[in-house]
Amino acid sequence: MSDVVAGKRAVQEAITAGTAIEVLVARGARDNQGLRDVLRAADRAGVRVRTLPRPELDELDSDHRGVVARTRGTLATTLDERGMAAFPFDEDAFVVVLDGVEDPQNLGAAARSAEAAGAAMLVSRVHRAAPVTPAAIRASAGALQHLPHARVANIARAIARLADAGFTVVGLDGDAPATVYDEPCPAGRVAIVVGSEGTGLGRLVRERCDALVSLPMRGRVGSLNAAASLAATLYAYVLPSRRRG
Repeated sequence: MSDVVAGKRAVQEAITAGTAIEVLVARGARDNQGLRDVLRAADRAGVRVRTLPRPELDELDSDHRGVVARTRGTLATTLDERGMAAFPFDEDAFVVVLDGVEDPQNLGAAARSAEAAGAAMLVSRVHRAAPVTPAAIRASAGALQHLPHARVANIARAIARLADAGFTVVGLDGDAPATVYDEPCPAGRVAIVVGSEGTGLGRLVRERCDALVSLPMRGRVGSLNAAASLAATLYAYVLPSRRRG
């Protein structure tokens, strides 16, 4: 049984990841650079391309943007809590932990930022959190097809397992007095924890963190959404410490 991913970027990533079985293009789809890139990637990979009436693609994904891929599986390695703990992390690996992010678009955008920055893994909750939907995969621009993803029942317990594996756990908290500019990111393995869109970090999760940092807000907007906060933290806080190392 096959799954589907939709949207030009996500389809191209499925081809690159080797999971695409065939590419379906809506009849009359606009011939632009994105579509040409998909067709070129499919040709190089030997993936069959078929043109179908748009309503047939609508049945597979209502927001397909003219291109759908049938795949052998839409995701990279999916792990449970024990699999996460046994994962062969590098000594300077960093992971991203999402504590209750509920919007699939935010999940996808967070995965995209994490994968682009070189995260070793994404960790999220199974319950009361965003599922991995076609919208999440599309928002990730294919990152969820490359980034190992641990889905766990209890984030606080997962953080404890990461700590046992040598990770320093840093929570992103808007009320933290220290900003990402006040202290360098810890050396070695680091877990960056991002809270939910509405309430932020849960109490138990906050207590499990070794440090809390905030993003300085100098404009009139008082906060960023979870995915934007994560992207800023990765590039302003985590990656500079890796460059120095």
